[in-house]
Amino acid sequence: MRKIAIYGKGGIGKSTTTQNTVAGLAEMGRKVMVVGCDPKADSTRLLLGGLSQKTVLDTLRAEGEDVELEDIRKTGFHGVICVESGGPEPGVGCAGRGIITSINLLEQLGAYAEKLDYAFYDVLGDVVCGGFAMPIREGKAQEIYIVVSGEMMAMYAANNICKT
Repeated sequence: MRKIAIYGKGGIGKSTTTQNTVAGLAEMGRKVMVVGCDPKADSTRLLLGGLSQKTVLDTLRAEGEDVELEDIRKTGFHGVICVESGGPEPGVGCAGRGIITSINLLEQLGAYAEKLDYAFYDVLGDVVCGGFAMPIREGKAQEIYIVVSGEMMAMYAANNICKT
């Protein structure tokens, strides 16, 4: 399985790029999972026909620790498995911690043990704290791609991601 993280500044087009890449792979018959690692939880919306889904953190808050894999994922376009990490309540907690919690929970529940060709992480790149850097630092992704434009803030964010 190829594990790929797509990083970039918010609003740069990384979620659109990720979802279109995933849709193309799914149309080619590949089995793909997308893990949205953005508190806005919009990384899978196009794949789900414009619908939002309940996030991992929202599910944990509502149901406690007794969560099953089907509680935190939906099937989207051409069978793509969609997961959204979500974030904490505004002003409380750390969104990066939500990514760590989500990926660890997916591992515990056996999401990666299924026969997948690709796992994509769509990661906010403006903030390169420990949680957002987890796919890079802990080897959760073997490939890292950065979506960037010529805008100064986008290049600044890309530079910070490269330093991680």
